[in-house]
Amino acid sequence: MVVLLFTALRPDGYCAQEWQSLFNGKDLTGWRANQLPESFSVVDGAIRAKATKPSAHLFYVGDLKEGFVRFKDFELEAMVRSEPHANSGIFIHADMTARGGSGKLQKGYEIQLNSSEQDKRKTGSLYGVVELDKSPVDETQWFRVRITVRGRQIMVHLNDKKVVDFTEPEKGDPVPGRPGRRLDPLGGGIALQAHDPTSVFYFKDIRIRKI
Repeated sequence: MVVLLFTALRPDGYCAQEWQSLFNGKDLTGWRANQLPESFSVVDGAIRAKATKPSAHLFYVGDLKEGFVRFKDFELEAMVRSEPHANSGIFIHADMTARGGSGKLQKGYEIQLNSSEQDKRKTGSLYGVVELDKSPVDETQWFRVRITVRGRQIMVHLNDKKVVDFTEPEKGDPVPGRPGRRLDPLGGGIALQAHDPTSVFYFKDIRIRKI
């Protein structure tokens, strides 16, 4: 894996590396599922997430034979769309550990992607922390998700509109009852969720730059 070391000075004074593509648009090279790998495939140049049973997560692993690549402070972008009435998510600062047999990840934050009726937390929500009751986008059309993590701050933009700006408290659990839902000082994994067999989401143009 070639790591680009060029940096650029952002308007806010932070240095950002050049963008690194995480998906080649052809196959799942550089990605690995924590379980149910058949839940993920590549269709028409996009990663298709449809769980064979709830639920599975596809982690970016790069060239690693085991584990996953950790990212601490970064900007992550992806183009996303779904079939109607679907649920998914993008996880940050995660690891592959799942709770019991549910497949739900123990660590990290989820940026919600959801157009289903069942879940009232809509697309753009920082799950369990900052929740949107109405989606800002039409999920059946391609839209851009940008996630920024800097220190204890998490921001979410949809089509360049900021919908979440959250600063994690130094103490306490941001998500009650889930102590693992915190930013890891060492960074964590990037994962795409296949939520259930009735939900289909697509991801492409996935890229990241460290800041």
